[in-house]
Amino acid sequence: FHLIGYGRSPMSDDAFRDSMGKAVAEHSRRTLEDGLWSRMAPNLRYHAGPYDDLASFESLAKIIDEIEHAAGCETQCLFYVSTPPSVFKPILENLGNSGLARRHRRTPFASKVVVEKPFGRDLTSARELNAVINRRFDESQVFRIDHYLGKETVQSLLVQRFANSIFEPVWNRNYVSCVQVTVAEDLGVGSRGGYYNRSGALRDMIQNHVMQLLALTAMEPPSSLDPEAIRDEKVKALKAIRPLDLDGDDSDVVRACYREGLVGGEKAQGYLEEEGIPEDSGTETYAALRLSLDNWRWKGVPFYIRSGKRMARKVSEIAVLFRRPPAILFSEGDRYDVSPNCLVLRI
Repeated sequence: FHLIGYGRSPMSDDAFRDSMGKAVAEHSRRTLEDGLWSRMAPNLRYHAGPYDDLASFESLAKIIDEIEHAAGCETQCLFYVSTPPSVFKPILENLGNSGLARRHRRTPFASKVVVEKPFGRDLTSARELNAVINRRFDESQVFRIDHYLGKETVQSLLVQRFANSIFEPVWNRNYVSCVQVTVAEDLGVGSRGGYYNRSGALRDMIQNHVMQLLALTAMEPPSSLDPEAIRDEKVKALKAIRPLDLDGDDSDVVRACYREGLVGGEKAQGYLEEEGIPEDSGTETYAALRLSLDNWRWKGVPFYIRSGKRMARKVSEIAVLFRRPPAILFSEGDRYDVSPNCLVLRI
C-alpha cells in the first residue's frame, strides 16, 4: 500500500508523513501502533503541483511507475478527489491526458477515481462534469460518493427497515403520519465563510446528505444488496417527489439565515457579520422543505426535511411519526394526553 498526497503547496515527504501520523493519532478510533506505523510511513510521500499543469501529472505518473517496478507486480491506482469543485475538471482532464486514467484499463487493476460531493453547482455543471468523467474514464472506474453514507447508522438503516418484520408492515401511508429528516449544527460557518456563501444550506447539506437519508427511508426493498439495485430503488423514490410549490403563503420551502444572538450564554455574531460574508449576501444557512412522494407507499404522507447552522443543538436524525389510533378509550383530553408513537433514528 502506497499513499501519495498531491497538492499545490510545497511540502517534503517527511513533513507529509509527520502530518499524517498526527492526524491518524488524533482521529483514529484505535491507538496508533508504533510498529505498524513505522512499516507504513516509508510508503507515504508527497507530490506538489498545480491542478491544471499536465507536466506535474506526468511526473506523478513516473513516480507511480517506479513504485510498480519496485513492487515487481501490477498495482491499482485509486485517485481520491476531495477538492473544491472548481478544480474537478482540470484534475480529471489531466488524469486522462497523462495516461493515469488508462492504467491497466479493462483489467482487475484498472485505475479508479473517487469524486466527493458537491458534484457540480447545478444541473448544467453536473452534466459538464459527467461529460469530462465519461470522456476520461469508463463508468466502472468511477465512484461518486457522499461521505455521509459511511456513517454506521446510515448503513444499518436498510437492516432496520428490511430485516425487521415489526417495522416493514407499518412503513407506509396506512400507519405513518409524516417523516421528518433533520441535520442540524450548533456551530456557525466559522472559517468556511467563502465556500459556504457560494453554496448555502441547500447545496451544502439538503441536496446530498439529507436527500440520501430521505431516499433510504422512502425506497422500496431492493432485489439484492448489489449497489446498482440499491441505487435504482433510491432513484425511483426520488423520481416520485412532486414538484415543489414555491408560490403563495403555503410554500413548500423556507429559507433563512442566523442572526446575532447567544450561544451557551455567550454572544455569537450573525451570518452577515461572519468573516468572508458580503453584507448583501442572500445565502441561506437554514432550509426546510415539505416534500410529497406520489407513489403507492407514501401517497399523502408529507416528508419534512431541514438543515441549518447555529441551531439549538447538533443532531442528525430521522423521525417517523405514526398515526394516532382511534380516539375511543382515551378521548378525554383533560385526563389523557396520548401522543402518537414516534420512531427516532439518530445518525
